[in-house]
Order: sequence, then C-alpha cells, then structure tokens
Amino acid sequence: MRTPSSWASTPGRRRIMQANRSRDTKPELAVRKVLHAAGFRYRVSYPPVAQLRRRADIVFTRQRVAVFIDGCFWHGCPQHGRRQFSVNGDYWVPKIAANHARDRDTDQRLRTAGWLVLRFWEHQDPFAVAEEIADAVAARLRSI
Repeated sequence: MRTPSSWASTPGRRRIMQANRSRDTKPELAVRKVLHAAGFRYRVSYPPVAQLRRRADIVFTRQRVAVFIDGCFWHGCPQHGRRQFSVNGDYWVPKIAANHARDRDTDQRLRTAGWLVLRFWEHQDPFAVAEEIADAVAARLRSI
C-alpha cells in the first residue's frame, strides 16, 4: 500500500531503496582496486563538466576520460535489467526509461565537450573492465 507522500509501495521498500548507494558500489570498488593497483590515479564521483551537474563514477581529468559503471536494474541492462514489475510498474518503467535517456544525453554532452565516455555494466568482469579503461586512458595520454 503506497503512501500519498512517497514513491515507494511500502515504508519497508522505501527504506530498502534509500539504502542503495549512488557511489562506492561493489562493482565500482572492484574496478577501482584493479586500476589503483596498476598505478592509475583518478577522481571518484566527479563531474567531468561542472555545468552539466552529472557525475561520472571514475574520471581521468587530464586524459578527459569519464567512466560509468551502470547498475543493471537502474539503467535497464538488456541482459539483466529488463523485467516485468509486479508492484509499482507505473513508476518503475518510466523511471528506468528516463535513466536510460539521461545516460544517452550525458554521453552526447560529454563527447561534445571532448570527453571519451566509457560505460560498463555492473555484471562485467572487473579485470576486463579495468583493462579496457587502462587501454583507453593510455591511448588518450599518448594523443595529448
């Protein structure tokens, strides 16, 4: 039973959803650990373009590389995020669609500003993700 002042279907669901992290998630930490061990230094939860008011999960400012590690549920992963909602579907379907649209808009705006945007899903192997990031950062560094 949904309360009029809340988007959540129940007070318990609201507590669970509020406990979800926006930064320092397990997938992010795993990738950052591998990158740091390889000698890379970066900013965490940083706005690549201040006027945009959107933060990337990992940012290499000098090389202008912005990395996003998207949650399967929140960003509509084609492998894990597409599902039928039994509760509050009228809320979740447009919410996830809006997240997806905002992701595409963010990508376009950052690319227009000269940034390389890398997006990964939370279920991807952290070592493979870190390797791809390292290759991209090294390539951008060589081009500077």
